Amino acid sequence: MSFSKEDQSIIRDRSQLLVQHGFIKNQGKYFLNKNTKLYEPYGKEIDGQDANEEILEIFPGNYKPTGFPKSAKTQRILWENYDMSIEEPYYWILDVLRDNGFQVHKLEDSFAAAENSAVFGHTQQRLGAQQDRVSQLLATSGKMIKELFQMLRELRILDERLAYYNEAEEHTKKPLEKRGRASEITLKGIFVDLVQGGGKSPGSVYGMSSSLEYITLPDLFFDAPPFATAEELEEHIKKLGSDFNQNVLRVLIRHLRQYMEWKKATYKEHQNRKDFLLKYLAQHFEIIKMYLQWLKPYLRNSGKLSFKDKNMDSPDLISAFEGSMTDIEILGTKGKGACSVVLATFNYKTRAELKTQAEGYNRGPVHIGRVDISLRAYGWTEDQVEQYKRLKDRETMLYLGAVAGPVLNSMDEIQPLLDKYLNEAKGIKETEKKEKPTAPNKKSLAQKMFGDFIGPKKKPTPSAKFLRAEEEKQKAALKGAAFGAIITIWNSHHNFKKSHRMTAW
Repeated sequence: MSFSKEDQSIIRDRSQLLVQHGFIKNQGKYFLNKNTKLYEPYGKEIDGQDANEEILEIFPGNYKPTGFPKSAKTQRILWENYDMSIEEPYYWILDVLRDNGFQVHKLEDSFAAAENSAVFGHTQQRLGAQQDRVSQLLATSGKMIKELFQMLRELRILDERLAYYNEAEEHTKKPLEKRGRASEITLKGIFVDLVQGGGKSPGSVYGMSSSLEYITLPDLFFDAPPFATAEELEEHIKKLGSDFNQNVLRVLIRHLRQYMEWKKATYKEHQNRKDFLLKYLAQHFEIIKMYLQWLKPYLRNSGKLSFKDKNMDSPDLISAFEGSMTDIEILGTKGKGACSVVLATFNYKTRAELKTQAEGYNRGPVHIGRVDISLRAYGWTEDQVEQYKRLKDRETMLYLGAVAGPVLNSMDEIQPLLDKYLNEAKGIKETEKKEKPTAPNKKSLAQKMFGDFIGPKKKPTPSAKFLRAEEEKQKAALKGAAFGAIITIWNSHHNFKKSHRMTAW
């Protein structure tokens, strides 16, 4: 049986999502990434055929993957009625699940309508208002993220400059003759270039060296070690008095003293500037988070009001007809540890009519036509339930990725540097991870004498028999949970047919 390119793409993407979230036939080919909580292949790419996926037999010999995990049992109801609203089946199934003690979560709610239908125009008006708000919030958050890049760049430059100051300050604690000069020379170069004007200024260190009398001035200036006080400076100059001209030394002490005051003032200025930027960065980032938080519901609403591409290209939806298609998916869970899970999907192919329910109410659509209900039973652990929820969330974000992707990607790129400065703003300093000291290796007398023949004692590990027993116990619990879900969907299917006057036995 052949599928369109779009159908093949959807099936492939869905199968890969199942693999990434742990619904895998062969676990040996994949490992769990603890950071992303997704399964990744040991090889290069994820193979969608490794998904433990439910296969639907269209007719004998022809199969199609459904995109859902393999279920313990599936019950299907196909109901078509053009005389009454078919929104009722959804609430019938929902009430049954709740009455049986299931906690119900809505995972999908998408809609599509023919272009010439009244519902299409009605929905587009609402979508336009949501999209206008999204564009405003995206423009504002994008501008603020751009400013965030500038602040991070300035903080990085300040850190680079402060590293020279801090290193030079550390050397002032050593004896004068043992002090390093690398950072001091860098700062002196900045001082000469930016403050004194470099070689173009006749009063600078380089400018005065053009005169024969002061040709040694740059060497003496840059070779001077960092000084903690003016007294250390004068002491250093006195030691040079026997070897150099007094005129040169007088000019040298003037430049060095001026440099010392400049370094002290700019060091404090840079520290104050960084403290201010850190506080402003934290405030700025919280505002961006607030805007993105505001943006999420509008993106979600826009996604729901935007029509599903797969349904818009379906042959069941014709532009000239008053037709619509709706997909709903809900997940019911019961129990802890080993959970009974019922996954209910509703696929509507309907004719939507705009009707006024009562005086003063706005007109709303009433769907009349056909619904395809699938009830799937599973026995899952709580981790598997959460993984399936994450799968649906990720599927939604991939759907909205064209809109939200640029904003979220730009935030991801600067996240490591951003986290570093946000931690500094909160007073949290990065510390190097220290390895835990290993316990001393205490050997017995026999091990000291026959060390080559007697190996160290192995730590007690659970026996294979114990592990197999635990595994069998968990399998039995999951099998029992799946059986409870099977009973629920069988009763729901049987009672639904009876209550709606269908043939049942």
